[in-house]
Amino acid sequence: MATLRNILRVQIPLWFVVPLFGLALIAGAAGGYSGAMTFSSPCPLARAECARFANFWKAWDIISRNYVDPKSIDATKMTDGAIAGLVDSLGDTGHTRYLPPEAAKAEREALDGRFEGIGAYIDVRDGQPVIIQPIEGSPAEKAGLKPGDLILKVDGKDVRGVTIDQLRTLVRGPRGTQVVLSIQHAADASAAEITVTRDEINVPAVSWRLLPGNVALIRLSQFSERATDEMRKAVADARAKGATSIVLDLRNNPGGLVNQLIGVASEFLPKGTTVLIEQGRDGKQVPYTTQDGGTALDLPMAVLVNNNSASSAEILAVALSEAGRARVIGVPTFGTATVLRSFRLDNGGELRVGTTQWLTPKGDLVRGKGITPDEVVELPVGKIPLSPSEAAALDQAGLQASGDTQLLRAIDSLKSAAKP
Repeated sequence: MATLRNILRVQIPLWFVVPLFGLALIAGAAGGYSGAMTFSSPCPLARAECARFANFWKAWDIISRNYVDPKSIDATKMTDGAIAGLVDSLGDTGHTRYLPPEAAKAEREALDGRFEGIGAYIDVRDGQPVIIQPIEGSPAEKAGLKPGDLILKVDGKDVRGVTIDQLRTLVRGPRGTQVVLSIQHAADASAAEITVTRDEINVPAVSWRLLPGNVALIRLSQFSERATDEMRKAVADARAKGATSIVLDLRNNPGGLVNQLIGVASEFLPKGTTVLIEQGRDGKQVPYTTQDGGTALDLPMAVLVNNNSASSAEILAVALSEAGRARVIGVPTFGTATVLRSFRLDNGGELRVGTTQWLTPKGDLVRGKGITPDEVVELPVGKIPLSPSEAAALDQAGLQASGDTQLLRAIDSLKSAAKP
């Protein structure tokens, strides 16, 4: 399976005429409606569907000939917008999507674990940009950004209603440059302006610390290229420090690569255990199973999730639960359950199309629903998950007073499991 096909976040299939569509759009800009129809190759769709394109070309021609400000008519932007609109019509908002060239480059860098920017996972939910999770030690974290912060403006520009790709373009930039974010914190109705100096971000997929009671708190931030190797090292280091149990924190994990999902799952589950079932548009199902060589098959564990746990994070959590390997604690997850395949376009952009969906090892559908934890535990209003370094800096009393009720419940569940 090609690496780019291994990207997991939600999507669904679509007839692939976009390269042809893009060529026809460019022709339309140059020659008007009639010229575009003449230039385009034979339409691969049914006759009735092909006929509907006539209205599209007519609209393009009307805009090109009549819009009051001809300088704002940009064939590239119109083409990008048209392709994005085509993808958005599928209703798979933020996942099956069109990435213009710069956005495609940025996503590839993120999955590689290195990029320049503020160092935070961001998303757009119902038109509202939001901070999902600052990366530990990043400029975003140092500037005071928190999970759940709403982004109201970027450098004075109102960003409500922007796409995730537009938001990334605005927030990212060369190291040493600054960006001013107008932020509304979860527990505060007023807005605050925060200036963040961008830097080169090397994103660790895994971070961990040893907590009281010899519990290793291991946070998996995303399933990037090095996730499996980093998880294996974290487990080995935790054992060397005396860890006797694991809390695997998947909160705010947006997903990532399927091969890394299988690699990480293989550290905790015996060889041959089903992690997910991939189902194509034809209904055919293919199970994905774990590999040999797991290093943490014997350590008791609990898993933490929240409503920002998506895709690969959801799959791993439910696989561990259904195998009886771990108790999942937190709140229902985001509900992304399709596997993205990446199609490169001639302009350097990409279509990320959900060509298959995943089912739980027991065959349950997750798309649009998410998974419900074995034990639902809410965080108190205004509280955010502790990072491993924050948790490790606290003694037992400090942990109890931290307000991270999900982490505390996970630790308690491991104590209970250890009792004879």
